[in-house]
Amino acid sequence: MATKTAYYLPHKASHPIFGSIGLFTLLAGFSNYLNGSPAGATMMWVGAAILIYMLFGWFGTVIRESVAGEYNDQVDASFRMGMIWFIASEVFFFAAFFGALHYARMYSVPWLGGEGSALGVETHQYLWNTFESVWPTNGPAHIGGKEGGHFEAMSAWGIPAINTLILLSSGGTVTWAHWGLLAGNRGQLIKGLIVTVALGLLFVALQAFEYHEAYTEMGLTLGTGIYGSTFFMLTGFHGLHVTIGAIILAVVLLRSLKGHFSPEHHFAFEAAAWYWHFVDVVWLGLFIFVYWL
Repeated sequence: MATKTAYYLPHKASHPIFGSIGLFTLLAGFSNYLNGSPAGATMMWVGAAILIYMLFGWFGTVIRESVAGEYNDQVDASFRMGMIWFIASEVFFFAAFFGALHYARMYSVPWLGGEGSALGVETHQYLWNTFESVWPTNGPAHIGGKEGGHFEAMSAWGIPAINTLILLSSGGTVTWAHWGLLAGNRGQLIKGLIVTVALGLLFVALQAFEYHEAYTEMGLTLGTGIYGSTFFMLTGFHGLHVTIGAIILAVVLLRSLKGHFSPEHHFAFEAAAWYWHFVDVVWLGLFIFVYWL
């Protein structure tokens, strides 16, 4: 039990070790799967099952302790700092992929085409003197794509523009839900969360349709050179984050239906909203730098 002067210490915290075992098994299985080991897929499923078990157990424990009033302001502050650092790590995660896209598009490809300083001229002359600097590109050898390496670049106007409108709208609905929570309006809170989760799932469904069209009709795949790899890495990881965010908000919705939150104590909702707004901002960057420019 937390008090004004004592910090809450969890007892018999076995969840971290289960999480470590699950992550290790999952990643080891993935590594073996990539190297053609027949046991790789099984290890991945076992690791994922252990990880899911850990998440249900750990978050369930935290929820029960929070509802029981075992946390004081110091614990609440630690949760907030933990979420802030988590989102900061996610910012740098996506910054790495945006940096890779920027470097390939603004430096590597022009250098291969002979543009820029003497470095570009020498790079073009000695590495690939017939290469023409264009973007999007699937590389000097025109790898991937349809026959002959041909592919279509993804247009910003269509599903990406619709998904942008969907995510921006979901940011508004989760904020509307927050206003309802602060005002003690439980109906507004629940309605806002339902709409936000639905919009998140709609976004993922439309992105899955976009991927299907890219692979089957446009010749654009993860193996279509630097454009294909950066496109699918950025949009794919973002789609994963939208899926995770929708799951988090669905859990918050279930807790809201049980009356777990009050205008004074609702950090779980705030954490989910922070994460969702982060996902919105990342998508705006994706839409501008990956689809539009």
